[in-house]
Amino acid sequence: MSLTISRYDPSQAADWDRFVREANNGTLFHLRRFLGYHPEKRFNDHSLMLNGSKGLLSVFPAAEVMQGDRRMLVSHPGASYGSLVTPVGLSFQNSYDLVATLIDYARSAGFDGITLTSPPTIYNRRLSNYVDFALLRHGLTPLKREVSSILFLETTPEANLVKFTDASRRAVRKAQGSGIVVRESDDYATFYRILLNNLERRHGVSPAHTLDELLKLVALFPDEIILLAAFRNDTMIAGIVTFDANSEVTLAFYISHDEAYQEYRAVNLLFYDLIKRSIAGGFRYLDFGIFTVNEEPNFGLARFKESFGSSGMFRDTLTIDLTGH
Repeated sequence: MSLTISRYDPSQAADWDRFVREANNGTLFHLRRFLGYHPEKRFNDHSLMLNGSKGLLSVFPAAEVMQGDRRMLVSHPGASYGSLVTPVGLSFQNSYDLVATLIDYARSAGFDGITLTSPPTIYNRRLSNYVDFALLRHGLTPLKREVSSILFLETTPEANLVKFTDASRRAVRKAQGSGIVVRESDDYATFYRILLNNLERRHGVSPAHTLDELLKLVALFPDEIILLAAFRNDTMIAGIVTFDANSEVTLAFYISHDEAYQEYRAVNLLFYDLIKRSIAGGFRYLDFGIFTVNEEPNFGLARFKESFGSSGMFRDTLTIDLTGH
């Protein structure tokens, strides 16, 4: 199949976002509306649109990134997931041709390599590894493999509660008995202070977003980004910021609590309420996020997430060196 490839133009934003919304593996992170929240000069955008005989077949959100003296096409440095966004029912042949066309383009455009992070397979409406196979077959190799905690949602919250460990179920009951109240909140400033304090004290790092950036994203996606918070006597003591990535998966992007209130086990109740919300919203999976960083495991974090019945799936970052091809 003959494909054409061209750089994305801002005038095509509506077509791009419509395609992502209807795609098999499209997520909130692939939308121009999401990618556009970054300051204009933060990334040198080099997103691509690939067309077949019947029109748009794929989009590839990307930017030019200099890594030393190497000019890399990276999809996308400002998002959790990138790679080729493709329609439901994409054929094996088309998958193969898409990757070949992308590599030919990158080489002819003078890039030294390509790096991309694909959404885990559960983000597909129709499970498919066609593109993954094509990427590997055309020479992309794993740069790193992180492990993300994935909870498979049952038809009822009670069925998910059965998968909690005994200790986690007891913690839920303790929080309920202690008068902890869980509700949606728009007080992101208070949650952000809790988050910032936790990350700096425990890990010496900062959140992926500034408070201003997070508020801007919430304004852009008021229905998809939600703060679920736990309160004791109207004091916020814990919270989870979720990103409804697509119709299949909701992602717990930020999770934090005030350690002064640790005894109330509010996070356990938050997760139970999040599971109830996710099932009611028709989601099939709850993504708790990674518990490895650059392939270094955090065993304590893994055990905590496993206490809710989660298991692990790869979040793969692949790369190819085009200078020797």
